[in-house]
Amino acid sequence: MKRNIFKLIALGVVIWMAFPLYSQQFPGELSGLFTIREGLRNRRVSSADITGNNGDAVGPIKVGESKFIEIAGTGIINHIWMTIAPSNIMRNDLILRIYWDGASYPSVESPIAAFFGNGWDEHYDFTSLPLAIGPRDGSGLTSYFQMPFENGVRIEIENQSDVDLTHLYFYIDYVEMKKLPNDAGRFHAWYNHELTDALPEGETEWGLVGQPQNNVDGADNYVFADIQGKGHFVGINYYVHSPSPMWYGEGDDMFFIDGESKASLLGTGTEDFFNTSWCPSSIFYHPYYGYARVNRDNGWLGRTHAYRFFVADPIYFETALKGTIEHGHNNNLTLDLSSVAYWYQSAPGKLPSAPDKEARAPKPFIRDQDMHRWRHEWRKNFGNDSKLWGNEIQD
Repeated sequence: MKRNIFKLIALGVVIWMAFPLYSQQFPGELSGLFTIREGLRNRRVSSADITGNNGDAVGPIKVGESKFIEIAGTGIINHIWMTIAPSNIMRNDLILRIYWDGASYPSVESPIAAFFGNGWDEHYDFTSLPLAIGPRDGSGLTSYFQMPFENGVRIEIENQSDVDLTHLYFYIDYVEMKKLPNDAGRFHAWYNHELTDALPEGETEWGLVGQPQNNVDGADNYVFADIQGKGHFVGINYYVHSPSPMWYGEGDDMFFIDGESKASLLGTGTEDFFNTSWCPSSIFYHPYYGYARVNRDNGWLGRTHAYRFFVADPIYFETALKGTIEHGHNNNLTLDLSSVAYWYQSAPGKLPSAPDKEARAPKPFIRDQDMHRWRHEWRKNFGNDSKLWGNEIQD
């Protein structure tokens, strides 16, 4: 009898030790592929020519008009692909909006290319795990973000540019189901854009023209996420245009969770936030982070696109999240900053106001001719001596 009891106990220990292998999901990004699902049906909405001919696009979407793509029922979008014509249309003025579950307000709002990973009005290839652009020439726009919905989806493309959008090609693939998991959040994305202010005492970076001061509260930081609700933050595309050869990236990231007055997540520098180091100026792609476009003009003069997706390390919040970053140490630099933030929250949430067409217009490049004009004014300030070189310092 005792032997049988010991056998039962031993069997119970084996079952208890093995139970986590069967009851918990296997780790790894691809682990869900081997799980056989029940009650799912693949669906697609696309621009395919239903006559069987090859006119596989919708359009035109005239200046000031919108195209709406409607999906009914319950499901999860798992793939979006789009491309447009004419290729030279101002993609910064084509606005993507997504409305979940019959809401009258969008939970996604962004210039279309900035959402997928091209800043300003530029065309370049971009690669990450959830988003990609290209080939060719930054024309194919792709998302693999999973986007649950309970009561339908409305996707809007608004043409705020100055020419007609003649062709819109798209796939939207989703799985249809009877009921979402109870914990299925709603996908959100928000675009912001700001021309930041330098300090009254000047652009004091690295102490070159004045003593740098301290930033203890982040009050004047650039805001890339301002969220009300419960959820988790999952990524950012960050587009910076620097009008100066000075390094733009001494700014620290600061996250304020659930109404904090002092950031509980405090970073050490812009390039550090994007998992890089020492003022990078080379293209680098990782599924979670990288630099898709870099400024190689003069020093750090020009445009840079950095990205980071929090796939393995989402930032969780119960009631609110404010994500910010300094524009230079203590916010001492004038920079043209724009960003798209991505997150999930428990219900469709309203976004902060979107920058209008004028506010999000890309700033022009600073050219060698501009720097020569700066030199001219500098020479006059130093007495216009004929042998002035350019690195003299005034006592």
